[in-house]
Amino acid sequence: MRSLFLGFTFIVLLFSCDEDRVYEKNADFDSRYWLVSEKPEFEFEIADSLQSYNLYCNVRNSLDYPFARIFITWYLRDSAGVALEKQMVSQLLFDDKTGEPYGESGLGDIYDHRIPLKTNFQFPYAGRYQIAFEQFMRTDSLSGILAVGLRVERHKDIQ
Repeated sequence: MRSLFLGFTFIVLLFSCDEDRVYEKNADFDSRYWLVSEKPEFEFEIADSLQSYNLYCNVRNSLDYPFARIFITWYLRDSAGVALEKQMVSQLLFDDKTGEPYGESGLGDIYDHRIPLKTNFQFPYAGRYQIAFEQFMRTDSLSGILAVGLRVERHKDIQ
């Protein structure tokens, strides 16, 4: 029940009024850990290939996460399954000296992070795309990771 409430709260916070958002979805790990065999995939539509976009990986963790940093490999494919990008990103979830958590504070011991994957990115053509995430840590089950997701938003030039 607590997991359902936390998942609902996470979705409400991320989906509040946001005119730049094109797509946002998260996959919850009800077991409160991310298995190396789990590779959440997100499929989304790009209608305007002339528009620039920002791509983010959403990560939700608890204080149970045993490391300061997380490493995630992400894969971008087009609708035919052709690989367009593959990159590894890392993000500090905790200060490596003090142990203080980073991110937006959720309820109690839960923190949300938005990890930049690409900024001011143009897709090669309009259509469907897919991004998959893979945890790239040195453990088969990564405890303390509650959810991972994808956010695609229109890039706005700051003037």
